Amino acid sequence: MTATGAPRPLAAYIAVTAAYWAFMLSDGALRMLVLLHFHILGFSPVQLAYLFLLYELAGVVTNLSAGWLAARFGLTRTLYAGLTLQIFALLALALLDPAWAVGFSVVYVMLVQGLSGVAKDLAKMSSKSAVKLLAPSEGDGLFRWVAALTGSKNAVKGLGFLTGAALLATLGFVPAVLAMAVVLAVILLAVLLRMPPGLPAGRKEAKFREVISTDANINRLSLARVFLFGARDVWFVVGIPVYFYAVLSDGTTDGNRTAFFLIGSFMALWIILYGAVQALAPRILQAARRPAAKLITAARDWVVVLALVPAVLALAVWLSDGPSPWLTGVLVTGLLIFGALFAVNSALHSYLILAFSQGNRVTMDVGFYYMANAAGRLMGTLLSGVSYQMGGVALCLAMAAIMLAISGWAAAQLRPA
Repeated sequence: MTATGAPRPLAAYIAVTAAYWAFMLSDGALRMLVLLHFHILGFSPVQLAYLFLLYELAGVVTNLSAGWLAARFGLTRTLYAGLTLQIFALLALALLDPAWAVGFSVVYVMLVQGLSGVAKDLAKMSSKSAVKLLAPSEGDGLFRWVAALTGSKNAVKGLGFLTGAALLATLGFVPAVLAMAVVLAVILLAVLLRMPPGLPAGRKEAKFREVISTDANINRLSLARVFLFGARDVWFVVGIPVYFYAVLSDGTTDGNRTAFFLIGSFMALWIILYGAVQALAPRILQAARRPAAKLITAARDWVVVLALVPAVLALAVWLSDGPSPWLTGVLVTGLLIFGALFAVNSALHSYLILAFSQGNRVTMDVGFYYMANAAGRLMGTLLSGVSYQMGGVALCLAMAAIMLAISGWAAAQLRPA
């Protein structure tokens, strides 16, 4: 126990991680609730993609400004703001009326999802930046701490997917979002009361123009991140959930419920696996015994291996005679392999952005990097609906392979700092 007001890095790290867990549980549940609820109402794949577009677009804008806001006003304030906005977004969704016209409903949900997108990226930027400032500088301490945060966060988000599907099947849409708002409000209150010292309060001289990075490695890594996450979301957001729903549901109420649980379970398993492998990435890559230059090279090599998975799966779908138990098994297995490989790539990126960043502008570099992350998700989200409508899940997977090839090219341009 340190003196009152003295920095307590581990305690602050635990508090930030707990707040981030709470947020990502609600984020995963909300995504599954919205996707399945509006699919049942008859929304097309492109309309479903529209529901998440503003969510991702808000992330592009938010991350640019959030880095400056955190530098100016402090990390704890941006973290609290993210949790508060998510509560408002959940309450706003509870006001949704099924009697509204489809067009109005789409616009309303887009706006609310946009608010949720702002909330998510405020929370994410705050949490990831805190790791750079709190992690031990010895050995692979930074990699271990960021891998533990991102890995556990994704496991919790996976649980959120399952929670959202279960709440929709048992409580219905409105009671589910209200329940999540109440739980998140309680957690926000607890964090407000118990956050220990250890995080910077901000600096008044921080300028917004400092957000744009002039570091070549950060710009190259950000470009690689755009296409890495675009490659995931091009099949993850709309393509696979809608495909599995078509395969699993018979159109009855019981059939729909079964499909919800199975789809939610798969999405949860995928994210949980992703999170578990992320947390293990420092061991998988033997980061404690490898110099930074070797980890930079690994960022290129691992994405090349990852690109092969959606390419093979796309070919399998194209050569098949349509949905079948065999094809579904191949897709499930292949996408789980994709998740494990994707986790290593994502963990490497998350470590490298913090390694490349300077301590006095870490929030701005991280904000710029996650702006690129959001841009990739925005691109992937739009292409997920369009690709599925034009060419089914095969085209979604083919687009993923192309994007990963571009990500690999960008990663190959990274140089030791």
